[in-house]
Amino acid sequence: MGKIIIMEIEPFTLDPLQQEDAASLSLLMVSNAERFERFFPRTLAQNTSTSDSLTFIQTKKVEARTKKEFTFALRDSGNNTIAGLVIIKELNWTKKQGELAYCIGQRYEGRGWMTQAVGRLSRLAVSEWGLKTLQIIVHAENVASIAVAKKSGYRWQRTLHKAYTPPKERALDMELYELHI
Repeated sequence: MGKIIIMEIEPFTLDPLQQEDAASLSLLMVSNAERFERFFPRTLAQNTSTSDSLTFIQTKKVEARTKKEFTFALRDSGNNTIAGLVIIKELNWTKKQGELAYCIGQRYEGRGWMTQAVGRLSRLAVSEWGLKTLQIIVHAENVASIAVAKKSGYRWQRTLHKAYTPPKERALDMELYELHI
């Protein structure tokens, strides 16, 4: 079976992770470790080497088949390097609800790629999987991520008090943005 491309707009594509992505994924995570350690600590910890990333990708393929979670690579079309990840997680098929999480390498930020990817993936979640409510949970200081949520049609709902505890920190209040279909 060929590679399924969710989105292909020069200069990037969005598609499911593949085994051959292991080295690029590990490089993205390790080279941006300081950037990802606070809000993506588990993903970072699972991708510190190419072999770790191979295991991570295998797990993500199983999760996609069982519709538990969907993980997509945002990649630079020019060199096929993984620039970031977009994940649909916390899926509740009864409520038809899911949460989007995303990260992008520092060298790729500010190009609008993530906004386009989140918008497209949100539409796909509705049309292909029948989800009715999509959520993005973000810390108030993450201005870039809030901009992605707003530009993708998500609206602020409320503050979630002590909703997330980063490694070696106290619990943080997080902001909930939602897209209702």
